[in-house]
Amino acid sequence: MTMRIDVLTLFPDHFEGPLQSSILGRALRDGIASVHLHQIRDYAMDKHSMVDDYAYGGGPGMVMKPEPLAQSIEAVRAMTQPAGRVVLMTPQGRLFNQAVVDELAAEERLIILCGHYEGVDERIREHLVDDEVSIGDYVLSGGEAAALVVIDAVVRRQPGTLGSADSLLEESHSDGLLEYPQYTRPAEFRGWKVPDILLSGNHGEIARWRRRQRILRTAKRRPDLLAKALDANSGQTRLNDEDRKAALEALADRYRAEEEQ
Repeated sequence: MTMRIDVLTLFPDHFEGPLQSSILGRALRDGIASVHLHQIRDYAMDKHSMVDDYAYGGGPGMVMKPEPLAQSIEAVRAMTQPAGRVVLMTPQGRLFNQAVVDELAAEERLIILCGHYEGVDERIREHLVDDEVSIGDYVLSGGEAAALVVIDAVVRRQPGTLGSADSLLEESHSDGLLEYPQYTRPAEFRGWKVPDILLSGNHGEIARWRRRQRILRTAKRRPDLLAKALDANSGQTRLNDEDRKAALEALADRYRAEEEQ
């Protein structure tokens, strides 16, 4: 079943290039998912198509008005079934990570609302929004860039988007670990050589080397992720005894190095 994503935005042009490019563009052309853009101003209630107003109680900036937001959300939800999950892009939302990606990717339909200005009228958040998502602890000019991140991450999880289903299995964050180092031809460049194990043809040893590299790289760059992977209750990854030993050793080495600095 094709996943449908509706985007409510003040700037539909922001999406045109990215939605036509690379893996995302190919997935949309192949019908694996569909993205539909909707101009919020089309649902404004006055002749000037006003979508924002001053905040009650004063303060800087403008707030997106409830009338056009409510009209647009309700009209778009009614366009097809299922009604869809309304997701507001906001720095106040839950942090977007791989677990959230997988959760949203399982939906048949998403309706993404791009916030702007000082945000949306709180009544919209309380009564018409199902979920709130933030792509990081920083503020953007609007929700469009964040919505593109969500769309890209969610569509690539749809069956058929990537050439091989195995491509998803060892990606960074797919199971709580970062991806192993990648190399391609030539085998030597400027005196920098590809590790001998990758040229050996021994696929079993290569697989073990890659697994260990994932653990070592995660310990070095994101020890918080590795600590979570070691938590048997996290449900994020399955580390065997060899993995756990390597992970504990890698974390110990990292913390020892930090103490010596």
